[in-house]
Amino acid sequence: KNLFVGVGGVEAINLSHFIGAVHGMEKLMGRGQNPLRSILNYASETFLQTNLDLWYILTVMGTNDKTGEVEMKGLYIGRDEECYNLACDLSLKVNFNLLEKSPKKMVVYLNEEYHSTWLGNKSIYRTRMAIDDGGELVVLAPSVEMFGEDGHIDELIRKVGYVGTPKIMEEMGKDEDL
Repeated sequence: KNLFVGVGGVEAINLSHFIGAVHGMEKLMGRGQNPLRSILNYASETFLQTNLDLWYILTVMGTNDKTGEVEMKGLYIGRDEECYNLACDLSLKVNFNLLEKSPKKMVVYLNEEYHSTWLGNKSIYRTRMAIDDGGELVVLAPSVEMFGEDGHIDELIRKVGYVGTPKIMEEMGKDEDL
């Protein structure tokens, strides 16, 4: 993430998610360089690095192949974008499973941590690039109870539906609630 998102509160978190969604998760996942990252880097360079002695400490976590336990695979400390880029490079190697062949069908189980489709959508955007064109994704989500992460977002999703980015962008021009 980023310092601005972390201390910016719910509004900053929601705005960062919105920018990511508009750009498209397929173009964001597994890529260190993207429009959201460019905005955050610009803000950091413009408003923080010139005024503060700010240091970033980034960890890359991954699963130990022998024990199955999560452990630190890398520690990066720096004052600029290079620290982030190095951590991204290692994270891609450690945390992404690249498949030689796209499966025709994938089944994802969402445990009790996933109580909304807002969170459960991770099952879609983390698998859809891997699934074969025309393939099928089955999501088992026994704990999902609502669409949005909170009551307001749930209400908006129920009002507009899951209709894709172009339709949402169109609706935003018509509906001030969006």
